[in-house]
Parts: sequence; C-alpha cells; structure tokens
Amino acid sequence: MSITHFIQESEKGFRSPVYVLYADDPYLLKEASLIGARTVPEGEKDFSLTVFDLDGIDEAPSLSRILDVANTVPFMSQQRVVIVENCQELGKTDLEMLGRYIAEPSPYTVLMLFHRGTPKSHFKELLKKVRAVPLDIRPQELSFWVLEKARQKGLEMTTAAIEYLVGAVGPDVGLISSELEKFTLIGKRSIDTGDIAGIVKGHYDYDAFDLVNALRDKDPERVFRVARGLQETQESYGLLGAINWHYSRMSSKDRGREEYYRKVFELLNETDISIKSSGGTYPLEYLLVKLLRI
Repeated sequence: MSITHFIQESEKGFRSPVYVLYADDPYLLKEASLIGARTVPEGEKDFSLTVFDLDGIDEAPSLSRILDVANTVPFMSQQRVVIVENCQELGKTDLEMLGRYIAEPSPYTVLMLFHRGTPKSHFKELLKKVRAVPLDIRPQELSFWVLEKARQKGLEMTTAAIEYLVGAVGPDVGLISSELEKFTLIGKRSIDTGDIAGIVKGHYDYDAFDLVNALRDKDPERVFRVARGLQETQESYGLLGAINWHYSRMSSKDRGREEYYRKVFELLNETDISIKSSGGTYPLEYLLVKLLRI
C-alpha cells in the first residue's frame, strides 16, 4: 500500500481498525492526517474526531488516555476517528499496550498512527498486525499525486503541465503544493504548460529545464548564469531535487552511459548530504562545477 492507495481508500471509507502511516517527509504526514480528518463529516467533528500529538508544544498525552478515547463509543455517529501524530515517541511499554489494543480493536473506531521516519525494529512487529502505509511518494506515483492535489484545490491540469511543473521545481511535494496554491489565489482553474511557465519562472525567465540543458551542453557560462537566476527565487535543496529528477529521467532513456550516470548520482547524493549539514549555496555551486567536468 502507498499514498496513492491511501487516497483511494479514504474515498471509499477506511475499512481497517488501525493504520500506521510513516514517511520521512513531514508534509506528507500532515497531508495524510488531514485526509483522515476529512473523512469525518463537518457536523460530527466535535464529537467523532480526536487528534493527539505526542511531540507537540503541550504536554504529550498518555497512550492509556488515547486508547480510552479510541474505546469510547462515538456519540451521534457511526464511527470515531482517532489520529495520533509523532507516534515514533512511543516507548516499549506503550507498544506493548498498543499491541493489546490492536489484538482487540474497537469496532467503532479508526485509529491512525503517524510515524516520522522509517519505523525501527521494535515498532516493525506491530506493522505486521495493522494496515501499514509508507507515504513517501515513489517516482511513478508523483504524477497521480499532483493530479489529485490539483483536484482537491479545484484545478484541472493537463499531463504536460504536470510534467513541466515537476521538472521545473523538482519532486518536493510541499513546494509543488505551494505552486498549485498560487493558481487558486489568481483564480486560474484550467492549467496547461504555458500557465506553469508563467508562474514558476523567476525574474530572469529561467527554470530547471534551462539549467539541465546547459549542463548537458557543457556550457559553463550559461550554467552559472541560469543557476544565479534560479537561486534568487528557489532554495538550493529544491533546485537539487529538480536536477535529480531530470537526471533520473535522462538515465532511464540514455542507455549505454551507466558509468556516467553512476558518477552523476554519487555527486547528487554527496551534495544532498552537504546541503542538509551546512546549507548555503556553495554545495550546489560546487556540484555544478563537478557535473561540468564529468
């Protein structure tokens, strides 16, 4: 099961008593939490929806309190939804208690546990007994996710527009969602490639397509001119994601250059680590230098 199936299952109504949803991307966790909450009718939310955060500003609730709520028969509705965010904070004793609930879950409640990161070994045993959903989006699912996200915002997008958007800003789902939000603000409902270009291109009228084309042509002057323009409107990490997306697509079509792409992806991975640890523009600029040399 993946986020694609999770979206589809939400539309049919959640049928499992307990879900564990996990991802590295906090945006996807929050989005899935909102999807779960939206299954409760607006007029029933006050008494049929409860959201707990084990890592929030306020004092974290105990698991026994959470399970008491899960075991409470819903008032004036057929189903209760209990959402627990940051369940990676649960300890060993908590997991034992949770295991007992999973063995005999409430027939009236859908319990959704959101875990940041990949579950560790002590948590994995529980995954075998529940509906486990990895939310991080696989490359082949990204277009579906963008289409669904656009639909939720009342937007219609062509396939070409989706491809252009991902190519321009990269596969960062939070950034993609932000770009889609711009169209809702300007009242644009039907979106094609030209509309995307008009929104995502920066002051210098460049996008990630221009940067990758300059790299492919081994044109240093154009590479750094385009990069400077993009960095005025886009963070290094988002730009790195766009570059990685383009090279991934190129490698799938460009047979016979496996060694070249192996070096490319090694450099991309090194830069990803550098940006996460030190930030700034230097790691990305150094990446461009090294890509021009291979």
